[in-house]
Amino acid sequence: MPSRPWLRRTALGVFTLCATHLPAQTIRPGFDLSTLGPLDDGSVEIATIGFATSFFGVTGPLFINNNGNLTFGSAYESFTPGPLSSTGVPMLAPFFADVDTRASNAVTYGAGTVGTRNAFGVNWLGVGYFDSELVPPGLDRRNSFQLLLIDRADIAHGDFDIEFNYSTLQWESGNAAGGIDGLGGDDCARAGWTDGSRIAEELPGSGVCGTLITGGAHALDIHSNSDEPGRFRFAVRNGGVVTAQSTVPEPSTYALMSVGLLSLWGAARRRATRGRA
Repeated sequence: MPSRPWLRRTALGVFTLCATHLPAQTIRPGFDLSTLGPLDDGSVEIATIGFATSFFGVTGPLFINNNGNLTFGSAYESFTPGPLSSTGVPMLAPFFADVDTRASNAVTYGAGTVGTRNAFGVNWLGVGYFDSELVPPGLDRRNSFQLLLIDRADIAHGDFDIEFNYSTLQWESGNAAGGIDGLGGDDCARAGWTDGSRIAEELPGSGVCGTLITGGAHALDIHSNSDEPGRFRFAVRNGGVVTAQSTVPEPSTYALMSVGLLSLWGAARRRATRGRA
């Protein structure tokens, strides 16, 4: 049968397109052994997550706050997202906004693994905003995002990695912040981390209405600081955040490696064919 190099090139091009442009599946399954809510505001104390963490000198306990954040040492009840450096408590905030789960899915949390490492996660999957329980079913908006703490005791006691994972984000503010149908207002969602007083890093677009949600200029579900759209990673070493940190190879990484190997194989075949001509 005659060679069809154009067919190989076309197939390789399609495979490359699929590997690089398919929607990211960043929400990791599991981490849903317990439920918080349904409720408007509120927190739950987690005495232990199965491994040690040290975050700006605070080792615990941890508090999952319904409004899209986790704090170290004490709960944080505010539903109004202001600058993270003013929280007064160390915080990880994948999406700090006025979450209301009375008419939506509740927050879930629990232990699990990422690769071979122990982890603890919190899921805000399909959660609503205040006061979306007054919105007719089918007309309200929902957000899906996740926070993971991943044990890195292999480096030092108390070290861990952080993941912020995002899917669709349809709202950014509650009615109490002046939002209308979950959008706009005076205090839109913030995302990032802080020691509570001096040190903070907010993701691009944090606190700016219209930017973090799906379709926004800095939409969290398609942007990242890692190799995976919709996934932000941070490494906590010796109590402080030091760098973006990859935890385990991602499926997209393997796909791109496969594309590279196929390209090398194709080039070798073409050289061999020319050599026999």
